[in-house]
Amino acid sequence: MVDEARLASVASGLAPVSAGWFVVNARDAAWVSNPEFGGVCIFESDDFVLRGRPDLDEYVKPGAGFTLRVVPPGKPASLYHAESVQEDFLVLQGACVLIVEDQERELRPWDFVHCPPGTAHTFVALGDRPCVLLATGNRRDDLERVYVRSEPALRRDASVTADSPTQPRRGEWRVERPDRWDELPWSRDT
Repeated sequence: MVDEARLASVASGLAPVSAGWFVVNARDAAWVSNPEFGGVCIFESDDFVLRGRPDLDEYVKPGAGFTLRVVPPGKPASLYHAESVQEDFLVLQGACVLIVEDQERELRPWDFVHCPPGTAHTFVALGDRPCVLLATGNRRDDLERVYVRSEPALRRDASVTADSPTQPRRGEWRVERPDRWDELPWSRDT
């Protein structure tokens, strides 16, 4: 029998701090935010979300990860990059342009994107409201990521100017809910 994970309060909501199954609403879960890339809900938690809580020493990093990304209008979800693991995305709200392997595709709610390992990509929110993406990927300790120069991504301020194994610092990540929280579907009681 699998035990229920223990959820604990962190700066921006609830995060699992032990192994096991759990249920948490996006409204109540822990979030991290950056003014350049928007907000991310890491349902399974991670070391960044739990920093500042040395009393939470039971955390076990899961093999798979699911996140909600709230991308501000006109901003990228990340810099254009490729990872050594598969990633998949589903647009839930708003619109965005996917830049994948130097090609652009406009996406709307319920469009699904599959990126095999090594696929360079990013998303840039379109319109005047946030774009919400459900993302999933493998959370292996040996994950490799490379930031790749891309002309289409550069035109949208979403690329490095030269290939790099590390992301240049852009904005500061904080453990807090994203801007425009009240516009998001889970922010209201249903």
